[in-house]
Amino acid sequence: MIARFPSIARLLKRRAKSEDGSIVVEGARKATGGKGRTRIVMTMAVFFGIYSTITGRLVYLGFQNPDLSGGPQSRVTASRPDIVDRNGEVLATDIKTASLFAEPRRIVDADEAIEKLATVLPEIDYEQTYHKLKSGAGFVWLQRQLTPKQQSDIMQLGVPGFGFRTEKRRFYPAGETSSYIVGLTNIDNQGISGMEKYIDEQGLSDLQASGLAVAKDLKPVQLSIDLRVQHIVRDEVATGMEKYRAIAAGAVVLNIKTGEVMAMASVPDFDPNNPYNAQDKDRLNRMSAGLYEMGSTLKSFTTAMALDSGKVTLESRFDASRPIRIGRQTIHDFHGKARVLSVPEVFIYSSNIGSAKEAEAVGIEGHREFLHRLGILEKMQTELPEVARPTEPKVWKQVHSITIAFGHGVSTTPLQTAVGCAALLNGGYLIQPTFLRRAQEQAMSVAKKVVSDKTVESMRYLYALNAEKGSGRNARVPGYRVGGKTGTAEKVVNGRYSKDKNFNAFVAAFPMDDPQYIVLTIADEPRPEKPGMGATAASNAGVMAANIIRRSASMLGVKPDFSHENGATLVSYQ
Repeated sequence: MIARFPSIARLLKRRAKSEDGSIVVEGARKATGGKGRTRIVMTMAVFFGIYSTITGRLVYLGFQNPDLSGGPQSRVTASRPDIVDRNGEVLATDIKTASLFAEPRRIVDADEAIEKLATVLPEIDYEQTYHKLKSGAGFVWLQRQLTPKQQSDIMQLGVPGFGFRTEKRRFYPAGETSSYIVGLTNIDNQGISGMEKYIDEQGLSDLQASGLAVAKDLKPVQLSIDLRVQHIVRDEVATGMEKYRAIAAGAVVLNIKTGEVMAMASVPDFDPNNPYNAQDKDRLNRMSAGLYEMGSTLKSFTTAMALDSGKVTLESRFDASRPIRIGRQTIHDFHGKARVLSVPEVFIYSSNIGSAKEAEAVGIEGHREFLHRLGILEKMQTELPEVARPTEPKVWKQVHSITIAFGHGVSTTPLQTAVGCAALLNGGYLIQPTFLRRAQEQAMSVAKKVVSDKTVESMRYLYALNAEKGSGRNARVPGYRVGGKTGTAEKVVNGRYSKDKNFNAFVAAFPMDDPQYIVLTIADEPRPEKPGMGATAASNAGVMAANIIRRSASMLGVKPDFSHENGATLVSYQ
């Protein structure tokens, strides 16, 4: 029957082949293979896209500036060399300290964190700290240079997101004693004043920036000052300021053979370990950065100028019997003798009239040239950055020369005055001052001859004579043959010279047979020590100079010698 129906037979045959599976499997394989390849291609495309995105991001970031918010810069902990005195005593050194930072992204509750921190650091600025902790930055400083106790107490708070970084900070063992000389560093241990700033300017800041300021490679910087003498000078000027109720006082001890500053102090001063008041307007290094009319101390230069010109000798005489009238000004003597005076008398009586006539003998141009020659009116060249530029009239006229002859009309610094006086006594050589150790041979290689040997001999005599018979008597110290010159200048207040506000100075030298040191002291607006007493330089600045010499001479290597007492050094000139 099946044979009769060939179409049915063909259908059954086809079904049989399908049941056998050969035809079905082959078709499935073909379908499955096409779909698999599609999935693989799609997977590869996805991974390629992901890796391309990552690679592109890395390349982008590679060309961006680094994010410095994640931590402090390395210069914060850059090392500085120790600063030592001429005997090796440490004046400034690096110490390790901890600084507190926060990672704001890890701070859970900023208010709670600040409240806890305030229990240890009550001075912290709440609003500023709150903004820092809420900034979302990776790193912020909260407080630099903590004490060990503060660090320990903050650690006990257990605030997540707070951490510490070890830094270097500057420590000054001498404190206020040498603050104006040594100077200060800022929070990042960079010099901002005094010798600290000078050291940076000599290349230390470049080493720090390049990461080459390694502690073991930095040699100590040795200064010229003697810490023992520095302590005496600072103590005497601080005592003098209080004793004479002055608004300021200062002093410098200068080696006249080398130009080395052995000690220098100015008060009020500050503690470099806690310099909260260092920027106050009364905190000024008056010895190098203060400008003053130096009063009768400038008569040293007037007399030396007259003698060095060859137009005046010690035997010359000047009529000081009447005041000098020039224009609307009248020049008087403070304690006038109303007679003709010899040059030594002009000096020891500090005659304004006699000094004016000495200047007239030289002339205006010669007068100006001499003061510039001695550096009195030039900006001083030394390592200390805090140096003021002297002032003088733009055009010198006769009235200017006359008033400048006795110390009015030009302003200079006390340190420059000391340096100029040293040149009159050390053999006639102007030697710029230094705060670094310097041998005499080195000093002479940069020295400049400014006055003759004969002028030096005469000035030594006049300084010794003034201490014996003139206004310098209060500065005498038995055994040390001190000579000197006072200077009492009326201060300018509201454009006029004040009768009750003085700037006093005393310049002393010792030992006068072969001077080794200059001591210059100042007292700004001193008052009488007792009712009825005066407030002239002899009664305050001169006394301060004597005390400094008395206490420091042996430390400076000057031995007492009593063989020249009672005016023996003056015999050959009288």
